[in-house]
Formats: sequence, structure tokens, C-alpha cells
Amino acid sequence: MIEFRNVSKVYSTGTHALNKASLTIEKGEFVFIVGSSGAGKSTFLKLIMREEIPTSGTIIVNGMQLDKMKRRQVPMLRRTMGIVFQDFRLIDKMTVYDNVAFAMRAIGASPKAIKKRVPYILELVGLEGKSHNYPSELSGGEQQRVGLARALVNNPKMIIADEPTGNIDPEMSFEIMELLSEINKRGTTILIVTHEHELVENFGRRVITIDKGVVVDDTMSVSASES
Repeated sequence: MIEFRNVSKVYSTGTHALNKASLTIEKGEFVFIVGSSGAGKSTFLKLIMREEIPTSGTIIVNGMQLDKMKRRQVPMLRRTMGIVFQDFRLIDKMTVYDNVAFAMRAIGASPKAIKKRVPYILELVGLEGKSHNYPSELSGGEQQRVGLARALVNNPKMIIADEPTGNIDPEMSFEIMELLSEINKRGTTILIVTHEHELVENFGRRVITIDKGVVVDDTMSVSASES
């Protein structure tokens, strides 16, 4: 669950990235965050991940109050979320298997747990035949699936995807969104920042629009199949 109560963020440059934003995202929701470049979307994500601290207001994520959180508590917060990046951020010298296993090793998972969990997750994202391949041997869509597998492998409560379809073609973009929808059906909260309105319109989901640091709209979109 994510709750923002009158959250503002003003950077040292004087930029008002967010202005008294209030919203609640419940456990198990699938939400798009949209807005033009510079609207405040990236700051919104950074606040949720506790990369930034609000200038004022209260933020609660997965039962933890971020504006009062000590730095040593941040890793505990981040273990509750999986992050999917636009630029994949895979380790070139590691195989697909090891890229995903790396996320488990980072939290101290046992070799036995890794051996059991990683093949299951790779199968879930449709990469069971690619475990020994390197990122350079994969298409953009496949690389993004590795990124998604890595985000999922520690069974997070929430997946945060920052422009996850920005570097892949439209067909692959749709497949990634379908995959995220399936993951959402299993109970994982999905939060996606995107500028691709066509994708948003294809999925009947909640859409939060940010403009100049202000939440200007919060509605359910109507999918193309329903219209």
C-alpha cells in the first residue's frame, strides 16, 4: 500500500517537483502514472523508493513511514519492492540465470533456494530456454523480461516499472504489459510510469496524471476492448 498525504518536494534548485500531492494506492492495485516530461513522475517514484525525502508531508509504503525512516531501514523497504528499469540494467558478463540469481544472492538467499526459485521465475516470464544466454544474445523484449524476472525473484509485494516499454517495439511492449497484468492477478501491486498513452488505453486500469507537480486526474481508463 502507498499513501501520500500532502506531499511536497522542492529541490535545492528551487524546482517544485511535487506540490501537496495526496493519493492512496491499495494493495493489489494496477496503476499507471502518466504525465509529460518534467511533470514530477520521476520524483514520485524516487520518493516511494526513498531515494529522495519529501520537503513536507507524509509517505507510507508497505506499512513503513518513509519521511521518518532512518537510512539503515531503507534496505528493508526496498526488499518489499521489485524495480524494472527502461534501460534493463543487466550485467553483461552474467548469463540470464546469474542476472536473476544475483538479486537473490544480494539478500543472502541460500544456494538451494536460488536453484529452486530462479528456473521457476524464468519459466513464468517465458525465458526457460534462455537461462544460459548472455544479455547481448537477447532481443530488447527478452532483456526486459530478464529485468522483470529479476524484479520478481524475491517475491516482492510491489513491482515498480519506470518506462518499462520505452526501449522495445510496440508488439513486445504489449506482451510485457500482459505479463505484468498476469503478475498482478497473483496479488502483486503494479505501479507503472509511462508516457505511452496507447498502452494505457489498451488496459482498463487506474490512471493517475501528474502535471507540474500536482495530481490533476485520478480515474479508471476504459480499455480499447471495452469501448
